[in-house]
Amino acid sequence: MARALVLGVVVVVTSVSVWQVIHRSSPSVPAAPHQVAHGPSMPSTNIYAAAGANMLAPALAGMPNRIYVPQSAGRGIYVIDPVTFKVIDRYPTGLDPQHVAPAWDLRTLYVTNDLANSLTPIDPFTAKPSGPNIPVADPYNLYFTPDGAAAIVVAEAQRRLDFRDPHTFSLLKALPVDCAGVDHMDFSADGSSLVATCEFSAQLGKVDLRSRTVVGYLKLAGSSPQDIKLDAAGQVFYVADRTRGGVHEIEAATFRGIGFLPTGKDAHGLYPSRDGRFLYVTNRGSGTVTVIDFATRNPVATWQIPGGSPDMGGVSADGGVLWLSGRYDAAVYAISTSDGHLIARMAVPGEPHGLCVWPQPGRFSLGHTGVMR
Repeated sequence: MARALVLGVVVVVTSVSVWQVIHRSSPSVPAAPHQVAHGPSMPSTNIYAAAGANMLAPALAGMPNRIYVPQSAGRGIYVIDPVTFKVIDRYPTGLDPQHVAPAWDLRTLYVTNDLANSLTPIDPFTAKPSGPNIPVADPYNLYFTPDGAAAIVVAEAQRRLDFRDPHTFSLLKALPVDCAGVDHMDFSADGSSLVATCEFSAQLGKVDLRSRTVVGYLKLAGSSPQDIKLDAAGQVFYVADRTRGGVHEIEAATFRGIGFLPTGKDAHGLYPSRDGRFLYVTNRGSGTVTVIDFATRNPVATWQIPGGSPDMGGVSADGGVLWLSGRYDAAVYAISTSDGHLIARMAVPGEPHGLCVWPQPGRFSLGHTGVMR
């Protein structure tokens, strides 16, 4: 176990030498062209191939890099400059903003003001609200179908997934789900289905996107499922479990559990590395980030943030920094993905939650805080 003193904070990194060997020496996934096409077709070998380092879509040219941080116990957004690590703006959006979600076409960010029953549109070229709030019932979270045909508002308290027009947000179909606490989701590699987590009923729900119907549930006994991410090969869904302190492995093809990896207390957020080789798991109760190797399905490193409560966020466009909110210690962290050291820590009050790093590489966004393909 190695220790490094960074910006006056001690950061503990488990198996640093092992992590650095894996991180630096393993062959990279072949990169797609720098100017990526915009469309729903999925790469066959790495679903994140079009979201590699600095592979920004042409539509994002000239857009400033910013970190958008919602106050889940407040009414607004903080904006951070990732170069200076300074808060440069703040503005009100609505009561209980939970996440900042990029639109499918990458051109707008939406703040999900859950208790205000509204979405605040943000123009990422100005980093300012671009219009009045949009009335939407119970928007705890927000996603977009892989073909861009619909937005999916996760109405957690109402136990619904509301399919809406991705531009006007008029209701297309309200889909009830027979599970409590529906809050996060991810999509199959071919874009035909989604799997949603239900944190209060220890369940996952599978939805067919062609018929927009629930086609099955999977019980994860004794669990509290949180975030969910598909591995780069499109074969295994990883599901964070805050109660059991780790991640479930769910086989995508069969929708059944095939394993569980302990990571740390209150496992919550899941973020793939820019090269699609690793998964970063935030453990709020342990103040750690666990790094999982997709190829071996094993943890290869643990990075500790003393006094931290890493929650949600995303990876910088160049892949070098993992940005995370510290929900229970009023902070935002910038963490090096090379060795896990804490680059900077910024004060943000009001239980910062679904932080969005923007812009990010990719052809289109599936929503949440930047699920890119």
